[in-house]
Amino acid sequence: MAAAKKKKDSANGKLIADNRKARHNYEFVETLEAGLQLTGTEVKSLRNGKANIAEAYATEEGGEIWLINSHIPEYLEGNRNNHNPRRRRKLLLKKREMAKLIGAIHRDGLTIVPNRLYFNDRGIAKLQIALARGRKAHDKRQVSKKRDWDREKARIMRDKG
Repeated sequence: MAAAKKKKDSANGKLIADNRKARHNYEFVETLEAGLQLTGTEVKSLRNGKANIAEAYATEEGGEIWLINSHIPEYLEGNRNNHNPRRRRKLLLKKREMAKLIGAIHRDGLTIVPNRLYFNDRGIAKLQIALARGRKAHDKRQVSKKRDWDREKARIMRDKG
């Protein structure tokens, strides 16, 4: 029997989901840690390590920040108390942080992108969000070239050094 694939423990705690596509499509200006308003079956489903935030984004509605289009699958033993897998979830932030994010969205045209979903040291589900600026196609190519060159440079230094 093959062992189940285990997610790596990040520096912040047990990693549940990682949005690797966002690092390619966006340039992160600033990152913040936010709590999530979850139901009981959502937390149990997250403890199983199943969630997807690849297509998710956060937006401002009514002075609050909401996470939209994230997928937390139904908990199998949840019966009738289960949750909707794609429901909108409220992000728990301080008023000052919310005002800063809302101002950056409206004033600078930035986007709030979920970056990483994890359990912190105390066992509380947290979402790392980033204020991000979208990259154009030529910017993506430049970043890819720079990353490849840095990798090649490190390989040369390791072999010659």
